[in-house]
Amino acid sequence: MDRLIYTAMTGANAAAHHQAILSNNLANVSTNGFRAELHTYRSVPVRGDGATTRVMAIEATPGFLDTPGSPQRTGRAMDAMTTGNAWFAVQGLDGTEAYTRNGSFEVSNTGTLLTNTGLSVLSDGGAPINVPQGAEVTLGIDGILSAKVGKQPATGIGRLKVATPTPEDPLRRGTDGLFRTVSGEPLASDPAARLQLGVIEGSNVNAIETMVDMIQAGRQFEAQTRLMQTAEANDRSAAQLLSMQG
Repeated sequence: MDRLIYTAMTGANAAAHHQAILSNNLANVSTNGFRAELHTYRSVPVRGDGATTRVMAIEATPGFLDTPGSPQRTGRAMDAMTTGNAWFAVQGLDGTEAYTRNGSFEVSNTGTLLTNTGLSVLSDGGAPINVPQGAEVTLGIDGILSAKVGKQPATGIGRLKVATPTPEDPLRRGTDGLFRTVSGEPLASDPAARLQLGVIEGSNVNAIETMVDMIQAGRQFEAQTRLMQTAEANDRSAAQLLSMQG
């Protein structure tokens, strides 16, 4: 069988993987703080006998689109958006420290400060933040949390851990959708980080651009499948010619 069918197969597989990434991005167009996943192809030469010009297409994910999403004003006291490239520290389901741009917070029935997705928010000391029972919580632009119980004066109960990644130890997305450092080590708290209050960051996915890319990826997949059909037809025709000569 012509090796073209294997080359086209890798191209079709890469196009299908690209389509899956675009579908996931589009599904998260309204997810707070979501970062669009990027996708690229790279050519890998086919080793072995035959023409050295044959290559396979391998899909690769270079990372994510690191641009802020559009701010969405909510006016809610426990909604916040980081400025610059700072991230909120949370505790992942695996118990490790992870980072998110989702700044919509709430207090659980047990008094733990959580994100609206149920993850524990970490203090600048790296521990979950506990809120006194029945307290009214306020958040400052510097990330300091204050709690007021009844008519008593407000007291500080901790500071959100807001961290800024460095070029030496950048963030990468995990399978749970949270971000962690490449080294696996927690980032240091950034005391200079500031928040916008009453605002949450939206997704940075461009819905129209993503839909156009999905159409293009679908056409690429169709082109690769047509190449496989052509290779099969060529193989069948060659077999018929050989049988006639025999």
